Amino acid sequence: MRADLLGESIEGLDEALAAVDAFDGSLVSGLLRPPAEVAVRLAEFAGAVAGSPLAARTAEAAEKAAAGSAGEDHLVALAAARTALLGSVHDALTERVAEVTGRPSLDAVRSPAGAQQSVNLLVAARSWLCDLARAGWRGIDHELVSGAAPVVSAMLGDPALRRLATVLDGFAFELAASCPGATLERVPVRRWADLWSRALLLTLPGAADAAPTGAFTGRLLPLGVDVQEHAGAVQAQVHAVFEPADGAAARVVRATVSVPKPDTVVGAGLWQLLRPHMSLLAAVGEGRAMELSEMPVTAEGDLLWQEERARSGDSADAFATARVALPTAADSVTAPLDRHPVRIAVPVFLEGYGVVKDDDGTTFTVAGQALAVDTDRIPAASPLTPQAVTGSGACIGLLRWDAGTYRLQPLAVEATVRRKAVTLHAGGWAGGTADKAGVKAEKAATDAVAALRERAGRLLRK
Repeated sequence: MRADLLGESIEGLDEALAAVDAFDGSLVSGLLRPPAEVAVRLAEFAGAVAGSPLAARTAEAAEKAAAGSAGEDHLVALAAARTALLGSVHDALTERVAEVTGRPSLDAVRSPAGAQQSVNLLVAARSWLCDLARAGWRGIDHELVSGAAPVVSAMLGDPALRRLATVLDGFAFELAASCPGATLERVPVRRWADLWSRALLLTLPGAADAAPTGAFTGRLLPLGVDVQEHAGAVQAQVHAVFEPADGAAARVVRATVSVPKPDTVVGAGLWQLLRPHMSLLAAVGEGRAMELSEMPVTAEGDLLWQEERARSGDSADAFATARVALPTAADSVTAPLDRHPVRIAVPVFLEGYGVVKDDDGTTFTVAGQALAVDTDRIPAASPLTPQAVTGSGACIGLLRWDAGTYRLQPLAVEATVRRKAVTLHAGGWAGGTADKAGVKAEKAATDAVAALRERAGRLLRK
């Protein structure tokens, strides 16, 4: 791993992000009656894409928005230009990561035309999003935000629109919790602009078409699990190396399971909700491979998990996989609309690094290059701890880019605990645990879920 390359600057990166920030700032006050500084921000933003095919449309849209007369087509053009800029940042960062890891990458695959979508619902969603942009984040109120509810309800019944419905629903929920915007102490400028532009582009026919799929037959070797938790939902994403049965080149792939959850289920109890939906989690917890037979997979390397197409395999040590199979496995591509720096999460293996722990956090020193370690991403539902990371000698992690720098999210470490060599995984409790804290949390989750089911049953009987 060429860690020294992580410290080298990337030409044009700061300028592209500054242009995105300029546009995002214009959404704070809104585009209905924009103040004078918005015209300056939008001109800077349009200038950033002046040499691209988007130049003319973006310049016109910026001029109209600065005058407070932007129509829906103009706002879509601005969202597209913003997405293109962040896509260029994503591409530059991932190209640098490819140089660092030395692994091959697959070619991009163009998505085919998907299912026919309801034009009326897409238009309704687009209209609501454009109203948000005109009002601005400081101008949102409950009446404006509630306009998304009937659109989301109508979309949820259509599988082709469910992706957009989910984005709109989550976005509206965040906005509603922040109303009225005029009283906000702090506006999440980048996040809301991300959600707004992504949702707006998803209202274009064909934008949410499913990626082309293939089928994998062979052996799946898990590397680690990334757990993401919110108050009402939890997701586990297994990163793994797939070895085709026909002897073709290995690939880095992902398998994801997401479930809703009550806010009373936390810690190790989360696995109880996730485990029944994916046998792969048990394999991760037990250190085993999985044998796949015609498992559907997208061009981006996401396995569309079907239990009947997987069976438990032999023992497979994640660190052996990281040392032997990962260095030559090909990385998957990213779908065009998903090209965003926040989506970068590349599996890497490190050993022989130095560790520095101070008030600013934990840092690994690899080949003389400092690499910040994001221990805040370690799930509570895990035997892996920040202390174990600090005392580790080898680490499997996800290389991410956050707040202007590369950071490492630990998935597993080899460490010495009480003079004994141990291996600790973020998904170590995925298949169950005898750990006292884990058992206690699982029991609490069982009680909480049982109580909620009993209450739901009473309501339904009434």
